[in-house]
Amino acid sequence: MASVHESLYFNPMMTNGVVHANVFGIKDWVTPYKMALLALLSELVCGGVELALLRRGRGGGRGMSWPDLTCLSPLQGPDMPLSRLRKAIEESCPNLARSVHLRLKIMAEGELKDMELFFDDLSEAFSGTEPEVHKTSVVGLFLRHMILAYNKLSFSQVYKLYTSLQQYFRNDEKKSGIDESDMELANTEELDGKMEKEELDVPLREEEISCSGPLSQKQAEYFLSQQASLLKNDETKALTPASLQKELNNLLKFNPDFAEAHYLSYLNSLRVQDVFSSTHSLLHYFDRLILTGAESKSNGDEGYGRSLRYAALNLAALHCRFGHYQQAELALQEAIRIAQESNDHVCLQHCLSWLCILEQKMFDSCVLLEHSVNKSLHFGLPYLASLGIQSLVQQRAFAGKAANKLMDALKDSDLLHWKHSLSELVDISIAQKTAIWRLYGRSTMALQQAQTLLSMNSLEAVNVGVQQNNTESFAVVLCHLAELHAEQGYFAAASEILKHLKERFPPNSQHAQLWMLFDQKIQFERAMNDGRYHVADSLVAGITALNSTEGVYRKAIVLKAQNQMSEAYKLLQKLLIHCQKIKNTEMVISVLLSIAELYWRSSCHTIALPVLLQALALSREYSLQYLASETVLNLAFSQLIIGITEQALNILHMAIEPILAHGAVLDKGCAMFLVAKCQVASAASYTPQKKIEVLESAISNLNEAKTYFAKVDCKEQLRDVLYFQARLFHTLGKTQERNKCAMLFRQLHQELPAHGVPLINAFK
Repeated sequence: MASVHESLYFNPMMTNGVVHANVFGIKDWVTPYKMALLALLSELVCGGVELALLRRGRGGGRGMSWPDLTCLSPLQGPDMPLSRLRKAIEESCPNLARSVHLRLKIMAEGELKDMELFFDDLSEAFSGTEPEVHKTSVVGLFLRHMILAYNKLSFSQVYKLYTSLQQYFRNDEKKSGIDESDMELANTEELDGKMEKEELDVPLREEEISCSGPLSQKQAEYFLSQQASLLKNDETKALTPASLQKELNNLLKFNPDFAEAHYLSYLNSLRVQDVFSSTHSLLHYFDRLILTGAESKSNGDEGYGRSLRYAALNLAALHCRFGHYQQAELALQEAIRIAQESNDHVCLQHCLSWLCILEQKMFDSCVLLEHSVNKSLHFGLPYLASLGIQSLVQQRAFAGKAANKLMDALKDSDLLHWKHSLSELVDISIAQKTAIWRLYGRSTMALQQAQTLLSMNSLEAVNVGVQQNNTESFAVVLCHLAELHAEQGYFAAASEILKHLKERFPPNSQHAQLWMLFDQKIQFERAMNDGRYHVADSLVAGITALNSTEGVYRKAIVLKAQNQMSEAYKLLQKLLIHCQKIKNTEMVISVLLSIAELYWRSSCHTIALPVLLQALALSREYSLQYLASETVLNLAFSQLIIGITEQALNILHMAIEPILAHGAVLDKGCAMFLVAKCQVASAASYTPQKKIEVLESAISNLNEAKTYFAKVDCKEQLRDVLYFQARLFHTLGKTQERNKCAMLFRQLHQELPAHGVPLINAFK
C-alpha cells in the first residue's frame, strides 16, 4: 500500500484530548497514551536496563522484555486504555508497571510544571558519549518525535494535554476500582483467564481504535496496512465489515482526501459483495490519488495518466467480478486506449489477461489466452504468466483434454512459482489439481492433492496468531475434502471439516459461499438417502440461492423421488437446454442419466437407451471417466430390463472397477446390487448345481451392497436388498435366513413410504 501523503490530518485542532501537532510538519502528536509509553521508556533508562533494541533499533536484546511490548505494537498502533498497557507490562515485570503508574500519577495529580519537567528529563537520554538511547533507533526516533511535538505546542494546547492526561488516568482508576470489586465476587483464576484473553489479543478491537479520536499519520498507516494484511491472510482476525467501515468513515471524516482509506473501503465492500459501495470507493481512491498528486510525485507527469489507466483497469476487474461483462468490456477498452497512448506494456499485458477472462465468459477459444501467456513471459511477468497457464489448464479440462497433458502444463507453472517464490500461486495450482482430479472422477488422487496443500506451510511471513492459509485455495480444498468424506460415509468427519470451515471463513467473509454450498449439498444427499424428501425439498431453496443450476437439478431429483414424473421431466428438459447452452458438460450428463431413469420408471426402457448412449459419448469425449463408468452401469441395467443379461454382465466388468476404486459408497452399493441382479437373471438357464453357486455368489454381493448402503444410511436401498435376499434364501431353501431378511424388510417397509414402482425397475 502506498505511503500516506503529506497532507494527511493537516488539521491544527484538538479532539478528545488529542493534540494535533503535524501542522508544523510533524507526522505525529502527543497523547496521554504516548505519555504512558514515554514514562515506560524513561523508567527503563533510569533503571539502568540496557537493551540492544534501545541502542540499535532492531537488535536482539535479552534484558527487560521490550519484545513483549512490541507484540502489542505500542508505538505504531492506535492508542489503548491505560489498563491494557499496564496489564501488558505486569506480565513481564510488576515492579516496572507500578513505577510507570506512579510516574503518571505524579503528573496527573500534580501541577503543570511536573509534566514540563518530565519532558525536559527525556532529552537527557540522548546526552553523553554513550547515550542510553540511540538517536536513529526505533525508540530514539519515537522519543525525538514526541519531544519535538511537545515543544511546538502552544500554552493552551499544553494545558489541554494536561487535562486529557488527568482524564486518562482517572478513567483507569475508575476501571481499577470496578475490577477490584469484581475480583472479590469472582473466582481469581477465572477472572485472570478472562482478562488475559480479552486484554492481550493481538488484533485491534473497535473500542481501542476509537478511544482516542482521530489517528495520527503513522497510526493510520499502521492500521490500514494491518487490516489489509489481515483481509488477505486471515480475514477472521480483521475487524468485521461494519466495524471496519465505521473506522474508515472516521478516518475520512477528518481527511476526505485520504486515498488509501478509500481503497481499504473498496476491499471491505468486496467482502460483503456490495457493488455500489465498492464502485464508489474505488472511484474515490483514484480521484484522490490524482487530486493530491501522490502519483505524479513518484512518477512525474506520467503519474496522472498511470492513475487513469489503472483506474479503468480496476473498474473493469470489479465489473467482471460481479458479472457485469458489458460494463467490464467498456472499461477495459478505455484502459487499453490510455495504455497504448502511454506505451505502457505492463498495463497492456494486464488488460490482455482480463480480456482473456471476458473472452472465456463469451467465447470458447484458447488463442488469446496462449498469446497472453507468451507475452507475460516476454515482459518478465511470471505472476500473470502463471495465472494464464492456470486459466488455460482449467479451460482445457472443461474441453476434455487428457489429464496427463494438463498435469504437465501445471508442472511448468509450478517451476515458475518456486523460482519466483509465488506461494499464493503454489496453493492455487494444488487446488486446481484437486478440482481436476475430482472432475475426472479420481477421488484418490484428489484426496492426495488436498492433503498435500493442507500439510504445506505458507512462504509468506505473517504476524503471530494469524492463520497463514485463509485463502480461496484452502477453502476450495477443504470443501472437496468434506465432500469426499461424506461420499465415503464419514459424515462425522465431514461435519468437523465444515465446522472448521465455518470458523476459518465466517458467513460474512468473501469465501463463505463455497462451504455454504457444499454444506447444503451434503445435507441434501443425507436427507435423500434417509428417505426424508420433505427435508431435502426444504434445502433446495438454499442450494438454488448459491448455485441456480445445482438447485434446479436437485429439485428435479426430489420430484423424481416423490414419483412426480411429469414435473421432473419438464424441469430436466429445461435444465438440459440451459446446460447445453452454457456448455456445462458434467451437468448435461447427469441430467441425461436422470432422464433415462424417468424412462425406466415409466416402463419406456428402449427409449432410455439412446439417451444413455448420448451420455456415454459425451463422457468419453470429455474424458469424464467416472461419469462414463456410471453411464455404463445404467446401460447394463437397461440391458438387464430388456432381457440381454449376458451382455449386461459383460459391460459391467468394464465399469465396476473405477466405481469400486474411486466411487462414492452409494455408487459402490448400487454397482454390487446390479451385479447380483444380473447374476440372478442369468442363472435361469444354468444347470441346478451351477445355479446354486451363482445364487450363493449373488447373496454374497448383496451382503457387500448392504454394507455400503448401511454406511450411508440409505434405507430405501437397504429395503430393496433385503427383499431380494429374502427371495434368494427362499429359493435356496434357507428358511431361517429368509425369515430374518423378511423381518428386517418389514421394519423398513413400515418406516418408509411405498416405492410406487416394481423394485427391479430402479437402478438407484
